Amino acid sequence: MKLKSLLAKPFASIVSSKIRKEMQRAVDDQEAILEELIKTGRKTEFGKDHHFENVNSYNDFKQAVPVRDYELFKPYINKIKDGKQNVLWKGQPIYLAKTSGTTSGVKYIPITKDSVSNHIDTARNALLNYMAETGKTEFADGKLIFLSGSPVLERVGGIPYGRLSGIVNHHVPRYLRTNQLPSYETNCIEDWETKLDKIVDETINEDMRLISGIPPWMQMYFDRLIERSGKPVGELFKNLDVLVYGGVNFEPYRAKLLASIGRPINTVETFPASEGFFAFQDSQDHKGLLLNTNAGIFYEFIPANEIFDPNPTRLSLRDVQIGVNYALVVSTNAGLWAYNIGDTVKFVSVNPYRLVVTGRIKHFISAFGEHVIGEEVEYSLMRAAREENLQITEFTVAPMVAPQGELPFHEWFVEFEQQPADLAAFARKVDGYMQEKNIYYNDLLTGNILQPLKIRTVRKNGFIDYMKSVGKLGGQNKVPRLSNDRALVDELSKFLI
Repeated sequence: MKLKSLLAKPFASIVSSKIRKEMQRAVDDQEAILEELIKTGRKTEFGKDHHFENVNSYNDFKQAVPVRDYELFKPYINKIKDGKQNVLWKGQPIYLAKTSGTTSGVKYIPITKDSVSNHIDTARNALLNYMAETGKTEFADGKLIFLSGSPVLERVGGIPYGRLSGIVNHHVPRYLRTNQLPSYETNCIEDWETKLDKIVDETINEDMRLISGIPPWMQMYFDRLIERSGKPVGELFKNLDVLVYGGVNFEPYRAKLLASIGRPINTVETFPASEGFFAFQDSQDHKGLLLNTNAGIFYEFIPANEIFDPNPTRLSLRDVQIGVNYALVVSTNAGLWAYNIGDTVKFVSVNPYRLVVTGRIKHFISAFGEHVIGEEVEYSLMRAAREENLQITEFTVAPMVAPQGELPFHEWFVEFEQQPADLAAFARKVDGYMQEKNIYYNDLLTGNILQPLKIRTVRKNGFIDYMKSVGKLGGQNKVPRLSNDRALVDELSKFLI
């Protein structure tokens, strides 16, 4: 055992013990965080606009601060970009995380001196907790790769801004710098395919032990490695120990990624976003991600079917229930207040508070009142694929509302690693599971409002070519699982078999 892995053992034990203690006081920590946020917020422009001087409880807070999305926060963000101080949080943010929005165009999410540790320390704690749980510390002695956006930052209003993954890259602890790949120069390459080739150049002969990134771009990296070496990734990197991923549900990608590695491997799921690092997988034996309840973030949960109501039910952690689909709303020490991040979650445990990410609020199909969500389509396709021993590369779903001479249907665009022997039979199986998962969808089929779903097969690398065609290849970009219109799939239709 080398020095880094030897030193990691006691540090991992300390961090893991702290996490276990925080599990037991999650609700108390949440109430204390809200109190501290309001106390600081009283001195800000936002706090004065919303009369924080009169806010002394969670109920007061709900009365004073309505739930907002980015569009309604924009006037405050614009003041920050103009150089104003004490707008949403004390002073100015130290960064603005630039991210793409579906309705608001480019979004700029503040990261403050108080909030930056949430992003850095939670990523570190996820790995240290994994070490403590499994006893596996040797990956700290090898090379680690974080498939991320460019660390090059620009400025607006005197504040550096860039992709979150690029910002975080500036805060990788010094003791990991010698382990980290790719090089800074390679990480700065904007074109994803050029960057990927350079990453392969720099890593193919290294002792890679940890690989982290969004699953579809991790798969592209694996494909290039196999193409170059002729070997499975697990043979090429004999000491590869763990995959760390986030950003999208891993299940649609699991089979192909593990087949590319060629042997079993541990995985650690995370739930990071520009607005905060919300949760991470704390156990290899239990389902769900442990909510990060003591890191400057106060969480609220709105039943997902109420999120567009004028006065939705707003719950603190104390009142959540297992199995309910909630929209996640956060208030943070970065200056976000009752901010709807757009993700939906479902608790699988409340002792401790573990959840799964079920989809995006704006990614659903309800052309006929069925309100199909990402969790349902992923479950149905993955269950059918496992039973047929098929690997799915990527997929997305949209409604066909007015087809010529037939009933409407849900149209699934699927890229298979290998084609089903009987595509129609496979589609019927997927449709059956959809009817089990969503009673409204079942009713629409029974009532002859919809006909069963249809699957269109996307050619090999079709999704990659589509993402390239719209300038969204690599980085943190993801293919939406669901669309309530046909803008995406009409473009994707150019890449069918």
